[in-house]
Amino acid sequence: MTLNYLIDENVNPLYANQIRNREPNILIKVVGEKDTPPKSTLDPEILCWCEENNFALVTNNRTSMPVHLADRITASRNIPGIFILNSNLSIDENLAELILVALASEDNEYQDCIIYLPLN
Repeated sequence: MTLNYLIDENVNPLYANQIRNREPNILIKVVGEKDTPPKSTLDPEILCWCEENNFALVTNNRTSMPVHLADRITASRNIPGIFILNSNLSIDENLAELILVALASEDNEYQDCIIYLPLN
């Protein structure tokens, strides 16, 4: 299985472009693109979109995402996963982690989890 990623609007657009170039089999969309939530959409609504469309969220939002995920779990809702980029890693290192995770993940392996990169 390959994870699909929705890139948060506050993440450098280079992430989406580089993943598309390096690994075209990974489906990746960015908030604000066609058929995604528009820019300025509230985080809980973005998580709803992710659940409905089977996309894991890639973000750098370490503050509110744990709260939003807890609220979703309390409401018996799911999300394929939330991946938090690491500002101490280079863009290339974060990209390598995201590509590895997308290509090597099992079905529902990261469901309802927040994953802080790097994995190890």
